[in-house]
Amino acid sequence: MEEGESVGRALGKHKAMILRNHGLLTVGKTVDEAVWWFIAMERSCQSQLLAEAFGHSVELNEEEATKGYEELGTSDAGWFQYQPLFQKMIKEQPDFVR
Repeated sequence: MEEGESVGRALGKHKAMILRNHGLLTVGKTVDEAVWWFIAMERSCQSQLLAEAFGHSVELNEEEATKGYEELGTSDAGWFQYQPLFQKMIKEQPDFVR
């Protein structure tokens, strides 16, 4: 329980964090949203590692980061972005939701 409370305090109002030696942790108002943030964060980590491997990592300025959050980082956006993947899973594996 203590460790869970510590992680919760460290996460604060944010929706994702990297747990050293454990991996990624994401949360959301819905399971769909939390799953989407996990997928997006994993893809972001992969892109970051590739960029660093090629030596072309570019940092976003605060204005770009804010605009990205406003367009794609809200709870509604997270839920919405997951829906096509969920529909694909249901179509390919109908027993998934049983």
